[in-house]
Amino acid sequence: MRILAIFFLMGGFFFTTVAALGVIRFPDFYTRLHAAGKGDTLGIALSITGLALYHGFNLVSLKLMFIVFFIFLANPIGTHVLSGAAYKTGIRPWTGKGE
Repeated sequence: MRILAIFFLMGGFFFTTVAALGVIRFPDFYTRLHAAGKGDTLGIALSITGLALYHGFNLVSLKLMFIVFFIFLANPIGTHVLSGAAYKTGIRPWTGKGE
């Protein structure tokens, strides 16, 4: 079980790192928000799942799974609300045409 937990933790580290690099490298707000929303959601979920597997099946792991569930609900909703607010305030998407 510990080996599986280590794989989940390494996967979470990988996706969180790739999301951070995406936030640094992408050209505009919307693509950065996409990288942060997708990568962080998966990275955090894998990391917390790995912690739950490492800890074994008990009350703490159940609480960790509830945290994963709420992260899967909250992060996509938050990125959707942020992108909608940015669009309404006039932040234009990057089109690659030398803006």
